[in-house]
Amino acid sequence: MKNRLPLVVWAALVVLVFLAAFSLNREGHNIIGRDFSESNDLAWQLEEFYSSIGPTVLNPIDREEAKEQLTVSKQEIEEYRYWYGSLPAQISNIHDQYDQRIEEARAAKNETLQEALTKERDIKLADINKNFEDDAHVEAKIRKEKEKALQQYLNEYNNRSYSLPIAYEFTNVETGETFSAGDVSVPSIYKKQFNSAKGYFKAHSLPGQGDARNEWTSSAPHGDSVTISNEDIRAMANTVQSFEGVVSIPKAEIQKGSSLYSQYKTFNRWKYGSYAFWFLGLVSLITLLTVMKFQKAWVIGTPFDEKYANLKIDLKLIALILTGLVLFVYIDSNSYFMDLFKYPRLGRFGSWTVTFLVFGVLPTILLAFQLVHGVERWKQKGAVEADLKDTYFIRFLQALQTMFLKKSIGVQTFILLIGFFLAGVGFLTIFFDPVFFVLYSFCVLFLGLPVSFIFVRRVAYLNKILVATEAMAAGRLNEAIKIEGKSPLAEHAKNLNNLREGVRSSMTEQAKSERLKTELITNVSHDLRTPLTSIITYTDLLKDESITPEERANYVDILDKKSQRLKTLIEDLFEVSKMASGNLELYKQRVDLTQLLQQALAEHADDIAQSGLDFRTDIPDDMLMAYVDGQRWWRVLDNLIVNAIKYSLPGTRVYVTLRKRVDVAEFVVKNITKYELGENVDELFERFKRADTSRHTDGSGLGLAIAQSIVDMHGGNMKIELDGDLFKVTVTVPMK
Repeated sequence: MKNRLPLVVWAALVVLVFLAAFSLNREGHNIIGRDFSESNDLAWQLEEFYSSIGPTVLNPIDREEAKEQLTVSKQEIEEYRYWYGSLPAQISNIHDQYDQRIEEARAAKNETLQEALTKERDIKLADINKNFEDDAHVEAKIRKEKEKALQQYLNEYNNRSYSLPIAYEFTNVETGETFSAGDVSVPSIYKKQFNSAKGYFKAHSLPGQGDARNEWTSSAPHGDSVTISNEDIRAMANTVQSFEGVVSIPKAEIQKGSSLYSQYKTFNRWKYGSYAFWFLGLVSLITLLTVMKFQKAWVIGTPFDEKYANLKIDLKLIALILTGLVLFVYIDSNSYFMDLFKYPRLGRFGSWTVTFLVFGVLPTILLAFQLVHGVERWKQKGAVEADLKDTYFIRFLQALQTMFLKKSIGVQTFILLIGFFLAGVGFLTIFFDPVFFVLYSFCVLFLGLPVSFIFVRRVAYLNKILVATEAMAAGRLNEAIKIEGKSPLAEHAKNLNNLREGVRSSMTEQAKSERLKTELITNVSHDLRTPLTSIITYTDLLKDESITPEERANYVDILDKKSQRLKTLIEDLFEVSKMASGNLELYKQRVDLTQLLQQALAEHADDIAQSGLDFRTDIPDDMLMAYVDGQRWWRVLDNLIVNAIKYSLPGTRVYVTLRKRVDVAEFVVKNITKYELGENVDELFERFKRADTSRHTDGSGLGLAIAQSIVDMHGGNMKIELDGDLFKVTVTVPMK
């Protein structure tokens, strides 16, 4: 008990601080620095006066003229005419209402009633017939209802009275007509001037003008509602009139015994009571920061410590959230409690005190208890991790995961188990009451047998899948499993078919890989052996001392070219090997791709001129900057330009384009191929793959492979497209 009283006082002070802060935020702008003349209650009553004085006194409409402005549309006539159906249907309905009653009056020999009913029926039949014959007849009915609606609404609005004891004097700016009530010259608590400098008072002639209401309705005799349209309202409204003058509330009206005295007194109680409570909140805050600082010992060592520590962490979290929610809802809903000062009652203060203790102080104590114990638990190394692993939620998820590894099957199995259980219970109930036998038979026929049929079909389908799976395991991949329905087994069969296709694709890719490996070895051997053979041959020729100096110089030149050719092949092969192994490093920096492409084209200007090709370029005038390894990216451009020069059909055009697309730079080369290419252009990326399959042209066959590797290392994309003999290479690289 020693620590309990300080804790209760501390919690009460905390709640008072929050209540004061919330109420100050919500009501402060309505109270601080304001007097009764600026109160919301008075403002609402003044608004009521201003909205009603125009239609009722200053600018009322002429009701008879307004009625003349009402219109009836063709659509309204048709809706009224066919409200109860077609002419035959309405006539039949009238006969159904009266014929039996007339016959009963005749049988009772009550001639007076018989004649009255017959006359009433004939009048209604004649009226219905006239409705379908004469539009003017229907229009007159609708107009009458609209006049009634207008009259009712104007009467209702004009009978309204404003509750404030207001004195006013208004003069029409145009006509000079003056309207007044009371004495506006006496001392006042509220006074508002209307003139050219401060603005004239605008008096509307109709209720609803300038606000949300713009349609009037009235219940018609046939059950429908007649609506006065916006067009009718605009037609009957007077022009808005401007008035100058003054509106005031005499100061005498807030004296004791006057009509506003009660409101004036209530506002002041509310105002100064709020000031007092906000001051109390400030004192409470200062106390909390000085003499009543929170102490951990207040909530430790209680009889609840051990019980709370044994709770799972998810239960603790739920309790913490609920406690905080209760406290927040209490403070949020009671921050308007300043009404207690407006209408003070001992019972209301007693009720507020009880709720303050139960829903304010108690949740604050519990919240402090939970937070302190949570922080202490957090400080213990590894304690929170252990608590998280031991939660009810984690245990539930683990159990659920084990049971529902395949959710749909788990759900169906769970339902099936419940079904079997209920079937057993149902079977036992038939021995207690024969009525249950009927119900049980119904369930067996319409629930049990269909479910059993579905279950047997699923088991049969499962056996088919197992047999097909065994065939796949044996290597027989030709026949797919038939997909039946949309059950989990059908989904499993679909997955097995996808697996079968994956295995077949893998085997196809493996065969392709073996073929490409063989071609690679053949191509490498051929491309390395050709220059090497030439080197050996011309070296032997140089050993002959009888050759002339001209021949010797020619042989040396050939040896130099072949040596350079062999050197290029070996360097390209090493570079591709380094790229494939990931040992090649990039040194990225900001590079102008426009300038780099112009340099590459300029370096091959002589080769382009000798090739007989017409190079058409589309290059930006401005710089196109990107973060790339300039030396490596130049190699990409060089390889693609050289590729176009070597393999383009002589006399054709080659299109080279560089442009910006959003946040990437795009480089495109298009040309007409000299050689016929196969359909699978992706193989051109393979090492030592050349369009010249006879391998009579110079080149290592590594150009596109090297370019592809460099582009990939830059995070870009390289794509080859082939349309007949049109060969297109597109390279994109991120600019950032």
